[in-house]
Amino acid sequence: MPEISRFYGIVIRMFMDKHKPYGSRLYRVTEFESVGDYVLRIEFDDGSRQLIDFEPILNGPMFGPLRNPEFFKQVQLEETFGALEWPNGADIDPTVLHDWPDHVEAIVKRQRELFAISRMS
Repeated sequence: MPEISRFYGIVIRMFMDKHKPYGSRLYRVTEFESVGDYVLRIEFDDGSRQLIDFEPILNGPMFGPLRNPEFFKQVQLEETFGALEWPNGADIDPTVLHDWPDHVEAIVKRQRELFAISRMS
């Protein structure tokens, strides 16, 4: 793990994710549009796009309320960080959205563990 700083015996190291190191590029959402009940087409500051179906992650106290399609549609672009956010405070890191296929399975798995959600067949 790379050392960033050392001060009075305190060593600060940079955390590196084994899959993709954060810090190499942070993305911002620049535009989005709703194309289905829980589906958004999202454009990022690097010109790339993602079509994301959020239905699999709409569980638990923060994201569960977004199962109401009218509430889900209240999503807005938070201008400071380029994130999508809902009126109840739910938001998702734009870098996670940018690389959604790399993260969605881990998010769903973690929600199942936290909220004891059974897998629906």
